[in-house]
Parts: sequence; C-alpha cells; structure tokens
Amino acid sequence: MQTNTIPDTSEFELPPLPLEDWESTKDTLHLYLQIIGKVRLTLMPPRNHWWHVTLYLTSRGLTTGPIPYKFYTFEIDFDFIDHQLLIKTSTGAQEQIKLQDGLSVSEFYTSVMKPLDVLGIKVDILAKPYDNKSKIPFAEDHTHATYNAEQVYNYWRVLTAVDEVMKEFSGRFYGKTCPVQLYWHHIDLTVTRFSGKKVPVKPEASLVERNAYSHEVISFGFWPGDDQVRYPAFYSYTFPSPEGIDKEPLKPKSASWVDSNGSPMALLPYEDLRKEENPRQALLDFLESSYLAGAKLAGWPIEELQVQQG
Repeated sequence: MQTNTIPDTSEFELPPLPLEDWESTKDTLHLYLQIIGKVRLTLMPPRNHWWHVTLYLTSRGLTTGPIPYKFYTFEIDFDFIDHQLLIKTSTGAQEQIKLQDGLSVSEFYTSVMKPLDVLGIKVDILAKPYDNKSKIPFAEDHTHATYNAEQVYNYWRVLTAVDEVMKEFSGRFYGKTCPVQLYWHHIDLTVTRFSGKKVPVKPEASLVERNAYSHEVISFGFWPGDDQVRYPAFYSYTFPSPEGIDKEPLKPKSASWVDSNGSPMALLPYEDLRKEENPRQALLDFLESSYLAGAKLAGWPIEELQVQQG
C-alpha cells in the first residue's frame, strides 16, 4: 500500500506546483486520463455541453462516476492515495491496476481494456490522443511512462482545494450551472454559468464547439500549464466576449486580462494566488470579479441570478 504524508487540512493549503518539476509525470497522467475519459465518452448517454465526458473529484482521486452498461453500471476510479486504478461494477465485480513509475501509456491502455473485457464490458474507443502534443496511438505509446506518485498526489491536493472553492462559488448562482468537473482533453477543472440565451453557431464551428458554445456562458477553470502557458493558472472567459470586457476590473491585483485566440481571458497565475494573505478569499474574488465583468457587459440579470448570502 502506498502511504503519503497527510497534510494539515485545518487551513486552505495550496502546495507548489511548478510545471517543469513534474511535466513528464503530468504528460503521462494526462494520457491515462484521456483513455478513461474516452471510455466514458463512448458509453455515457450524451448530455448538453459535453457534460457526459468529464471526470469528477473524489476523496481519493478522480472518478468517471457510474456509467450505465446493459443491466448494470460500472465506474472507474483513480486512487491517488494508494495509487491504483479501480474498475468496479454494481454486480460486485472489481478489477484493479497498480499505478507506478515505468507504466507506459501502452501498458496502461492494455491493462484497462483487458479487465473491462473480463468484466464483460465491450467498448471500442478511438485509441489515440485528442488535441494533445502526443500523436502516438495509445497501444503504441511506450514513450510516456513517468509516474511520480508524490507529484500526482500533490497535483490532486491542489484539485481538491480548488474544487471546494468552485463548489462554493457555484452555489451563489440561481441559473444553470454545470457540475465542477475535469475535462480530460486539457485536464482543466472547470465550472460554467449560463444565462439561458442561445447564440448563433458559426458555420465553421466544429462538433465540439457547436455543443459547447450553443448558449451564452461565463466559464472558470484551473489548469496545470501546457506548451503555451508554462505555469499553472486560473482563468475565466465570457462567450460571446462582449466589447470592452478587458477594461473591467479584476481581483486580486495579480489577475489580468490576456489574449486567448483573439478574445480576452482573465488570468490569475497559481503562484501569485499562493502569495496572497488569504488565498481562498482571493480565489473567490477572482471568480466573482471575472463573472461580474462578463455578466454586466453581456446584460445578464445579475441581481435576479444572485443567491443571497446568510
């Protein structure tokens, strides 16, 4: 059994997460998550805005949640405390896979698909990365095989802290809101608010974009960094982006507006948040200020949608 040092949870804690220190592990974990995410994508009944493909935080890691299959359900859980993958069914059957350094994406893929077959779950996924810097089919990927247990555990600790704040923020809004969920294509933890208004879909929009952006949204997220943004950060964007949003004030002071594919996006570097006297409140301030910036200019009924506190 893998044992980790359990942190003091009496205060809101954000441990360091420099991308360069764990990028090899992150890249491997990202591909593991894509494999499991594609299983969920293939078997779950479709939901609006791709909510049927996402993963969710648990008290030990990440989960698909129950996936319906024939007359029963099954779920796949990443356990980042004991570092194993669990495949459990409502019939009581269970399979587990040890997560460890040296476990290549190819071996992980085989180790997932064979137990699913043993459990009677037939699923055929598009077995290659989606929108990822790796283009190697999963079954052939012996390159990505780094799994540092402490680094994965550290990342999950960050996700649990952010998940809790996002859930509190989510509860302040009466309108349609998605669950706090992890999109495995970019491994960003997100929550999105909707005004309820439909928007014209551009003819050139992809299938993904047509579903994701059929209605006005203000979205918020955290991602650990990538090839373009070389550090972990929080973000928010409004779609469609109203004119002048990048002139609206943001909190805390370290937050700023940046260009993202031709539209303004609010950005708060993770390390800057860690330096705040009250990081938890500062994160809530970032979420609230970026929401108000978009909602005001887009004409959302802010007071009508606001849950009164206390």
